[in-house]
Amino acid sequence: MHDLVIRNALILDGTGAPGRVASLAVTGGRIAAIGSDVGAGRREIDAEGLALMPGIIDGHTHYDAQLTWDPFADPSPQLGVTTAVIGNCGFTIAPCRPADRELTMRNLTQVEGMSLEALQTGIRWDFESIPQYMDMLQASRPGVNIAAFAGHSAIRTYVMGEDAHRRAATDDEIARMTDIVREAMAHGAVGFASSTNEPHNGWGGIPMPSRLADQREMLALTGAMGESGRGLFMLTKGGTTSIAQLEEIAQRSRRPVLIAALFHNEADPQRVFQELDAMQAARDRGHALVPQVSACPLTMDFTLRSAYVFESIPAWKAAIGAPESTLLPLYASADFRAAVKADLERQKGRGLFNGDWTRMRVSQVVRPANAALEGRNLQSLAEAAGVHPLDWMLDFALSEDLGTEFVGELRNTDPQAVGRLVADPATHVSLSDAGAHLTFLCDAAFGLHTLGYWAREQRALSLPAAVHKLTGHPAALFGIADRGLLREGLAADLLLFDPATVGRGRNRRLHDLPAGASRLRGEGQGVHGVWVNGEQVADGDGLLADAPRAGQLLRAFAA
Repeated sequence: MHDLVIRNALILDGTGAPGRVASLAVTGGRIAAIGSDVGAGRREIDAEGLALMPGIIDGHTHYDAQLTWDPFADPSPQLGVTTAVIGNCGFTIAPCRPADRELTMRNLTQVEGMSLEALQTGIRWDFESIPQYMDMLQASRPGVNIAAFAGHSAIRTYVMGEDAHRRAATDDEIARMTDIVREAMAHGAVGFASSTNEPHNGWGGIPMPSRLADQREMLALTGAMGESGRGLFMLTKGGTTSIAQLEEIAQRSRRPVLIAALFHNEADPQRVFQELDAMQAARDRGHALVPQVSACPLTMDFTLRSAYVFESIPAWKAAIGAPESTLLPLYASADFRAAVKADLERQKGRGLFNGDWTRMRVSQVVRPANAALEGRNLQSLAEAAGVHPLDWMLDFALSEDLGTEFVGELRNTDPQAVGRLVADPATHVSLSDAGAHLTFLCDAAFGLHTLGYWAREQRALSLPAAVHKLTGHPAALFGIADRGLLREGLAADLLLFDPATVGRGRNRRLHDLPAGASRLRGEGQGVHGVWVNGEQVADGDGLLADAPRAGQLLRAFAA
């Protein structure tokens, strides 16, 4: 008798093939049978009218720190995610010497929008090296499956100390870094991750270490990764990194290069498609460049105490990480305001904030007398006052002691253009950033949004194709051989959902991080059940109160 039988479901197997109504049986954590007659189960579910697919593989998360205090990587499991890839952008917490822990946490506070108090209270530092960190994750048994990148910035800091933020590496330092990459791959890392993205700044506005690496260093470290014959290089690309440079890395390492973060920018609407064309040309030459795109609009909530959305503006560097006593006179300064306006004009849409003030709104005010302003965009408010939108925003925030919450719609605001990105057969749909920017956003429900909005509502792609984008495609990309498909013998990572209602719910602000820090937490719609390795972890009400730690640290990947 099987452990579980799900009967009469629309089976969407992850290949992109049309669905069929059938039953699926699970025994010992694996799919035992799929068909019309699979036998009896100790537990049986009648799934008539529902669809059954492989669990979602979230290829771009930042749960590295959170997993040390929250093995379930909340909220991902309740949103259909059964496998999470951590260490993206190279912002890991291993390797890390005890002397560098405070700097590492402060950098994460800045670059990934994490609470310093939560990190200081929550991180369990039972490791120093990458193998020790991975062994800790495996021993603690996560609630979902985890695959981990070796992180460039952490490796650079481990070898170079504070110089990692300041200069290129010497030959000896590069050699020591390559040894660490080889060690990580030997112990089961899924690949090597880095960033050259200009907004990626650490504490006090210093560049994250990987941004100081030259092409010589990049080639050496990705080459060390490629010696294993498996793995992939993940890069969050900055404006000075060319597709030609990434093609050279793919050519020399003989491994795929996964390139983030490709969003559509209405201020420069053709750029992302030009990059897609350039990557396709590289693939035509036999070099695997894979674009990573988001299915969600890039929307961030923020206050001017920590305005991540503006940190790609050079003049804003003076505000990064500054105490409130410094911010108040800075924001009032005419020189600061003039410099920011000049930079916005020079950048012409190339920064994270593209200068479109109609997509920047007042989200929540501090003083009840200002409640009528909530929901209004800054362009209209500034025009009514006869001032520049930057001046209006700064003056209003100062009048509320910087407590005003704003929300910016920064990228992916054109449905037709984003639909093209999501449906492109070459793109990897991900970029949830789950675990990071918790005070600004929560896109952990990106998969449910893909199924509901892009497949059902917009019809940018079929439901089977959307399932493939979230399961079979990333499984093949990352070399996860026994997941991502519904086939006999494979791991029973399953998502049962209602195709008529599945989608992304609202985000709620909670104060449940260590030290009581706040975060935005996403909700889902239309989810009926989530199983990790055959064990149910979530139902329609969310994560089960007694959810088992059913996940595994994935350490074996196909070439």
